[in-house]
Amino acid sequence: MTTHAAPDFPLFDPLIAAGLAQNGIARPNAVQTEVWPSLVAGSDVLLVAQTGSGKTAAYVAPVLQRLVGSQGARASTAPRVLVLAPTRELVSQIAGVFRQVGRRLAFRTRLLCGGLPRDAQIAALDEGVDIAVATPGRLLDLLAAGSCRLDMIEVLVVDEVDQMLNDEFRTAIAEILLQIPRERQSILCSATLPEEARALAKRLLHKPVLHEFALQTVTPRRIKQRALFVEAEDKAQTLTETCGKTEGRQIVFLRTKAAVEQTGKLLRKAGFAVATLHGDLNQTARQKAVEALRSGKAQILLTTDVAARGLDIDDIDLVVNYDLPEKAETYVHRIGRTARAGKRGEALSFCTRDDRLLLRAIEKEIGYRISIVS
Repeated sequence: MTTHAAPDFPLFDPLIAAGLAQNGIARPNAVQTEVWPSLVAGSDVLLVAQTGSGKTAAYVAPVLQRLVGSQGARASTAPRVLVLAPTRELVSQIAGVFRQVGRRLAFRTRLLCGGLPRDAQIAALDEGVDIAVATPGRLLDLLAAGSCRLDMIEVLVVDEVDQMLNDEFRTAIAEILLQIPRERQSILCSATLPEEARALAKRLLHKPVLHEFALQTVTPRRIKQRALFVEAEDKAQTLTETCGKTEGRQIVFLRTKAAVEQTGKLLRKAGFAVATLHGDLNQTARQKAVEALRSGKAQILLTTDVAARGLDIDDIDLVVNYDLPEKAETYVHRIGRTARAGKRGEALSFCTRDDRLLLRAIEKEIGYRISIVS
């Protein structure tokens, strides 16, 4: 049957175009407009764009288009697409985009990560999978058990490459690559591009097309960024006052798990609807915390940097850096939880006297002077 793509998405099957529209993408943004032709043409791509820029949809739609074009040759229940990402939250978010954009297609997306029942994931793989979205550790576990095979992979996506440069991740990725066909399309996505990430790209990509979007062209434009100098002992009271002035959803980033729980108790005592998220919680508890904020049961999510990436919730009005991050790039990821999909948002950072150098480093990284409020 002959089909015709929707006007705003001429590169894609109408069913994918409809999925994009239902996922809130009425027309491609700057990142998608530039990246889609390279990926649909089958090129390897190195995509450097910060969180909130629409980069997940930038590779999801072309990957689905490739599957549509080759589905007649389907003769195996093994995955044809593998997406690797560093955290449970991020793989869950990516799998959700694949399912939403591809909701009218018959492709099966499986989530493979720790924190969820291993037996259920094995059963899902046995039923068949087209797109596997995985953390490297759980995937290696399933490969060692003979529960998953990668010899049919046509497309490899490694997302948030700059977060997978430690020895553990590098070793895992190297082992996984040994089981993937050399003849494949490879896509590497990252918010920043340190030298180690460039080296990994050289090993994984063949004649790649580089699409790089500078942080300063994305960050300040839609996010009102402010900093507030405050003594460490006054932070809790200042946060209580700040939260009381904001009606919409808020995310507050703290440095430690203990601080998340302690501050959560204080805010609940003050009458706020609060959810907490950190690495000591199991996956079910993490999902409940995220869903509480998404559904409106909680107005405020307190979290460590476990949620700096992969947390996809619309209409976050305010991000508070209760503790400034030690790395400037982490600041960019944190505040990227607001002003998503072309919307506007605010970010407020609490700065003690010891944080002045950190604040200056952040400003240098983003090429933008953060307003100081009193």
